[in-house]
Amino acid sequence: MTQLLLSETLPSPLGAITILTDGDGVLRALEYEDFPDRMARLLRLHYPRGWRIEPAGRESDAWHALNAYFAGELSAIDTLATATGGTDFQRAVWATLRAVPAGRTVAYADIAAAIDRPSAVRAVGMANGANPIAIVVPCHRIIGRSGQLTGYAGGLARKQWLLAHEGVGLV
Repeated sequence: MTQLLLSETLPSPLGAITILTDGDGVLRALEYEDFPDRMARLLRLHYPRGWRIEPAGRESDAWHALNAYFAGELSAIDTLATATGGTDFQRAVWATLRAVPAGRTVAYADIAAAIDRPSAVRAVGMANGANPIAIVVPCHRIIGRSGQLTGYAGGLARKQWLLAHEGVGLV
């Protein structure tokens, strides 16, 4: 069954962001507009039966929550309803990421331990890279064990901005 996705654009300090929600307003995907290939790849992974994108008729709760987040209300995104495809393992990683509060960071090993898979550090990294809902599922809050910034699909400059916005001071 083809998934209907409603598209809207949020201007942000990090550039335009595409937000995709379903007919019930549930956030399904979020990506920086300058990464359309990544968005297409993630949609193929999460909606293998296909999808159809139409313009949203109004600003969604996700649009308003993200706008508030960028305005400094960091907790505005914490309770947004989300839905993704992915494996049980990936969804466990993403759920654990959502429990990491703004202003905090964790290492890949911390997430692996939290889901009772301490040897799955590399798999946590792969799941993090397949996250279709950046910012809301805060993959930017994962840093290297040494405290150094590690990869971020939107680019390290955006990751650094997000962490600074949330009050994280990095070495």
